[in-house]
Amino acid sequence: MKKTTVLRRFAKRTETSTRIFVRGLLIQASIGVHPHEHEQTQPVIIDIELDMGDMELPNEDRLHETLDYGLVAEKAEALALEAHVQLVETLAERIADWALSADPRVHRVAVSISKPQALLKADAAGVEIVKSR
Repeated sequence: MKKTTVLRRFAKRTETSTRIFVRGLLIQASIGVHPHEHEQTQPVIIDIELDMGDMELPNEDRLHETLDYGLVAEKAEALALEAHVQLVETLAERIADWALSADPRVHRVAVSISKPQALLKADAAGVEIVKSR
């Protein structure tokens, strides 16, 4: 089954836009409120989708004409690794805020963070946030 992203679910049907995404970014992070989560890192999976609105598509086939998804992944990882974070909501908001401030062409951002080892009887638990300008 194909995963429907948050921005696609909320997008107007007639709206034309470009979306840049990073899906399944696996990072070992120090995150969580429980004592055992302070003692060792755990896997988190981060999905980021940036709605670039009607951004002009690259004319010269050059990276500087768009937002580099490699940079998006690197910044998300750096934010996840800079210090222990109590809540996935906090990390998701930090990533979203960075994306909105990093490039004025970003109209809206969706960040989903899941912790696959958080619950014994579930594949994952986490949060998904959407922020707009």
